[in-house]
Amino acid sequence: MASFPTWIRYVTSKIDYTFAVAQKSYLQGQFSEALSINTHVRTLFTGKLTFLHRIKEEEMAPTIGTEGGTLLVRKIADTDVTKVYIGDVVMLKDPTMSDKYLVRRLAATKGYEMVSTDEKDEPFVLENDECWVVSDNAEVKPKFL
Repeated sequence: MASFPTWIRYVTSKIDYTFAVAQKSYLQGQFSEALSINTHVRTLFTGKLTFLHRIKEEEMAPTIGTEGGTLLVRKIADTDVTKVYIGDVVMLKDPTMSDKYLVRRLAATKGYEMVSTDEKDEPFVLENDECWVVSDNAEVKPKFL
C-alpha cells in the first residue's frame, strides 16, 4: 500500500492534469464552457495518469531489449520543461500513422541549436513546441515530415 504522501502527490498530479487538459481543449474550441465541468469531472474520475505500453519493435534496443518490452507510461498535460528532461524516454504519436505511437529518447527542446554533419544543411534553432527525438537503435531510419 502506498503511503499517505504518495497518495497526496498522485491526487495533486491528477487534478493538475485534469485542469490542464480541459483548459487546453476549451481554449482550442473543442467544447463550450457548459461542457467544461463535465469534462473536468470525467477526466478526474475516469482518466488514467499511467498505463502500460508494449513495444514490439527494436526501436529502443539495446536499452529496452531486442525483442521489445513493456513500458509504464506517465501522461503529462503539456511539455513543461520542469517535467521532461533531455535524455528521458518519451512516447509520442507517429506523425505518419496517427493511431500508432513511437518510443524515442528526447535529445533537444526549444532553444537548442541543431547542426547537421552535412555541410549543405543550415543550422537551426528549435522553437517553442518543438523537440528533437532519437532512437537508441542506430539502425532505425528517421521519419521526416
